[in-house]
Amino acid sequence: MANRAEEQRNRVRTALERVRAQIALVLGAAANARQAAEAELAKLELERVIVRAGINQVTPQQQAEWSRHPASAEVFSTLRAIRGQFYTDWTAGPNALRELVAANAPGPAGRPPGDWLGRVGANPGLSAPGLWRIGSATAEGQDISRVFDVAVPLLDEAHLSITSAPKTREAVDAIVENLLMRVLSTFEPGAVRIHLWDIGQLTAILPSLYPLSRTSALTLYDPSRLEDLLDELAGHIRRIHATGMQAGYTTLREIRRETGQRTEPWRIAVLYGNGETLDHETARELKRVASGALAAGISLILIDVPTALSTSVETIDLLDSRRAVSSMTGSDLIVDLDTPLPSSQVTRAARAIAEALIAKQGGPRSFADLLPTEFGKESSARELRAPVGFYEGEPVDVVIGDASPHVLIGGPSGSGKTNFLYALLGSMAARYSPNELALYLLDFKEGVSFAGLAPGRKDASWLPHARLVGINVNTDREFGLALLRFLAEELRRRSAAAKEHEVTNLADLREQDPEGHWPRIVAVIDEFQYLFAGRDAVTAQATQLLEDIARRGRSQGIHLMLASQDVAGIEAFWGKPAVFEQCTLRIAMPKARRVLADTNNAAVAAPKWHAVINHDSGVAHGNQLAHVPDASSKDVFVKLQHKLWERHSDGPRPRLFDGAHSPELDRFPAFTRLKPNSRPRALLGQSIDVTEAACGVELPSAPGRNIAVLGGAAAEALSIMDSSARSLARQYRHGAVEFILSCPIESCVPAVTELLHQLRAEGHSATLLDELSPRMTELSEGLSTLDTPKVLLLYGVDASLPALEAKAPGVLKSGLDHLRVLLKQGPGHAVHTIGWWRSVSRLKDTLGFAGTDDIGTWAALDVQGNELAPFAAGMVVHWSPRPGRALFFDRSTHGAPEVIIPFQRPDGGA
Repeated sequence: MANRAEEQRNRVRTALERVRAQIALVLGAAANARQAAEAELAKLELERVIVRAGINQVTPQQQAEWSRHPASAEVFSTLRAIRGQFYTDWTAGPNALRELVAANAPGPAGRPPGDWLGRVGANPGLSAPGLWRIGSATAEGQDISRVFDVAVPLLDEAHLSITSAPKTREAVDAIVENLLMRVLSTFEPGAVRIHLWDIGQLTAILPSLYPLSRTSALTLYDPSRLEDLLDELAGHIRRIHATGMQAGYTTLREIRRETGQRTEPWRIAVLYGNGETLDHETARELKRVASGALAAGISLILIDVPTALSTSVETIDLLDSRRAVSSMTGSDLIVDLDTPLPSSQVTRAARAIAEALIAKQGGPRSFADLLPTEFGKESSARELRAPVGFYEGEPVDVVIGDASPHVLIGGPSGSGKTNFLYALLGSMAARYSPNELALYLLDFKEGVSFAGLAPGRKDASWLPHARLVGINVNTDREFGLALLRFLAEELRRRSAAAKEHEVTNLADLREQDPEGHWPRIVAVIDEFQYLFAGRDAVTAQATQLLEDIARRGRSQGIHLMLASQDVAGIEAFWGKPAVFEQCTLRIAMPKARRVLADTNNAAVAAPKWHAVINHDSGVAHGNQLAHVPDASSKDVFVKLQHKLWERHSDGPRPRLFDGAHSPELDRFPAFTRLKPNSRPRALLGQSIDVTEAACGVELPSAPGRNIAVLGGAAAEALSIMDSSARSLARQYRHGAVEFILSCPIESCVPAVTELLHQLRAEGHSATLLDELSPRMTELSEGLSTLDTPKVLLLYGVDASLPALEAKAPGVLKSGLDHLRVLLKQGPGHAVHTIGWWRSVSRLKDTLGFAGTDDIGTWAALDVQGNELAPFAAGMVVHWSPRPGRALFFDRSTHGAPEVIIPFQRPDGGA
C-alpha cells in the first residue's frame, strides 16, 4: 500500500512539474509577445508622428529626438522605401489627372484664359462640361511633374460653397469671376443666366460683368431681399419640374438629352453672405431651393453662407489670397488658385457676350421695331393689343380689353415711366385708326410730357387719336374731376345704346350698330394720386366716379391707365380696393414698389430701360420682363406723329389744357363767336372742363343779376372786369348799351382807360367818372325813365365808400344809398353792376342790412372759403386761394361754386 501511495505522489509531482513548465513557457511567450507588440506600437507611433510632420520637413531637433528611438532606423528606412515606390508609381499621375480634367473640362472650362477670354462661346447648351478649373495643386516637392490641375463640378452636378479667410474678398471674387467667365464663354449667348446677391453691397458686385446687365444674362438683387431671389429660383424649379413631369422627365438634363432642345437656360445664383447664419425661414427656403435646383439646371455658389445643404456640394476653403483647400483634393493638398483674370479683359469679354446676345435676339431694338408695316389696320372691337418692348428678341404685348380692362403703372422718378407711356401710345396709335382708338391724356405733375401730342406754335401737328391733352394740372384737380365726369357721361351714353340694342359689350354694340361711332377710349392719368390730394369734395367725387368707371367701363370700351410714382400713399383708397382690383394689368418700372402683388418684387431688380408687364393682377407667375426702346428722345415719336397726322389731318384737333398758361380772350372760341343777341352773357373766365368752354353770366332784367369780384389780387380782378365788359360789348349793337366806369385806384387807371377806349371802338357809349356819387344819384332817381341798358363797371368800390357815404347838408340820401338802390332795383330796369370789392367785409358794408340777395354772382380771388358762405346760400365753401384762379358762383345756375381761370389781358397781365 505504501509503495502504491508513493507511486501516485510521484505521478502527481511529475504532472505538476510539467504544468509549471508549460505555464512558464506560456508566460515567457506572452512577455515576449507583449514586448514585441509594445515595440511595434512604438514603431507605428513614431511612423505616425513622422508622417504627420512630413519626412521632408524634419528639423534637426526632431531628427535628433527620433534617432534615439530604437526603431528609428527601421521606420525611416520603411518610409523612404514607401516614398520612393510612391514617386515611382506617381510619375504618370499628373498626366493622368491632366487628361481627366481635359476630358471633363474642354475648351474654356479648363484651358488657360488666353485661349478663350474675349471670345463668344458656341456650345448650344445641350450638355455641360463636368468640371471647371479653379487652380492647380502639388502632391509634394517642387518637381513640375508632380503638379496637377484642380477643377470642380458645377452645372447639373453640384453646388459650390466657398469660405473666405480674412482679407480675401478679392480672391473670392477672382474665383467666382473665373468660374462665371469660363461658363459664359463656353456656351452660346443666352444659354446661361447669372443671378448675383450680396448681403453687404448695393453695387460693385463683380463690376467687370456689368456690361451683361443690359441683357437677361445678368440680374442683380437688393441686398435686403434675398427672398426675392429664392422665390424666383423656386418659381423656375416648380415650372421646370411641372413641365418635365408632364412630359415624363425628371431633370432638365434629361429633357435636353432626350429632346435635343434647350428649353431652359442654366442658371447660376451667386450668394455672398457675411459668415452669419441666415434666419430660420430664409435658411429653410435656401435648403428647399438647393435640393431641387440641380435637377432644374440651377447651381448655387455660396460664399460665406454657413448652411448645410442636403445635396451635392463641393467646397473651397481659402487659406489666404492665393491658396485654398478643396473637397475635390482633400484637406492634405493645397490648391494654388488661378491668377485673377484682368478686369479690363473681363469687361471687354462681358461686353462682347452682351453684344452677341443682343445681336442674336435681333440686335438693339428701336421704337420703329414696335410699329407695324401698315398703319391703322387693326380693329379694337374685342381688345387693344400692341407690343411695348422686347424680351430676348421677342415682342412683349400689352393687351387692354375685357379681361384686362384697366392699367396701373408705377415707377419712381427717372425709371422710364414717361418713355414707356410714349412707347405704348405710339404702338397702339400705329395699329388702330382714330375711329378705333380715342385717347384722353392728363399729366398732373409739373411737366409737359404730353404737350407735343397737341398742336403747338413750333409744330402744328398732333396725334390724331388724342381728344384731350392736359398738362401742368398739378394744382387743377378740378380738371381731373371734369375728365372723370366726361367719362362717366360717355359711359352712360354707351350703356344706353347697349341697352337699346340688347347687347352687353362693346364688340356686340359695334356689330349691332355699325354706323355708330364707338372707339375704345383710353384715359391716361399720370400722377393720378393728385386727384385725391385733399380731404374735400373733389376727392370724394373723384373717388366715386373712378370706382364706377373702373367697375363698369370694361364692358363699354372705356379703359383707365393710371400712372404714379407712389401708389402707397393714396388715402382715398384705403379700405376701397375697387379700383386697384379692376386694374388687372400692372406695369412696374425698375425699383417700383406696391404696383405688383405685395409678394412680387420683380421690379426691384429690373434693369434700366425695362418694365415688368403683368396681366394677372401682379402675381409673380404673370411677370413678363420687357426691354422698352427709346420712344421719348427728340424726333423719335414726332416722326410717327407726323405720319399719322398726314393721314388724318382732317380730323378734330385735340383740346389742349395747359394749367400753366391763362387763356387769351381774343383767341378764345367762346369770345370770338359772340355777336349781338337778346340774352347778353358776360364771360368771366375759362371753365376747367374737358370742352373749351367759357364761364359766363347772363344779365337778364331780373333782381340780383349783378356781379361782384372779391379779393385784392389786382391782376385777376382787372382781367375779370375786362373780359366781362368786352364780352358784353360784342353782344350789343352799336350804341345799344352804355358803359359807366369808375376807378378810384390810381394804379388801375391805365387798364381802365384802355378798356374805355376799346368799348368806344366797339361803337358804344363809355364814360369814366371822376366822382361816383352824382351819377349814382342820377341813375337811381331816374330808373323808371331809362331807355338804354347800362352796365356799371365799378373798380375798387371799397375805395369809393368814404366818398359815397358822405352827405351834403340837407340831403337825405348818400351816394351809398343810391348805389344800394341800383344794386337792388337796377337789374329790373336793365342796369347791371359789375363791381370789384377788395374784401368781403367791404362788400357787406356796401350792401348794409339788405342782405346778400342783390349779388347773384361772384368771383372770389384771394379770399378764404369760410368768408364766402353768406354769399353761397350758407353752404360750406372749400376754397384756398390759388394764383391765376378764381372761385365762381352763380346762384341761378350753380349747386356749388366752381373754379375758373381768368383770361389773360392783352398787355400780358394775368
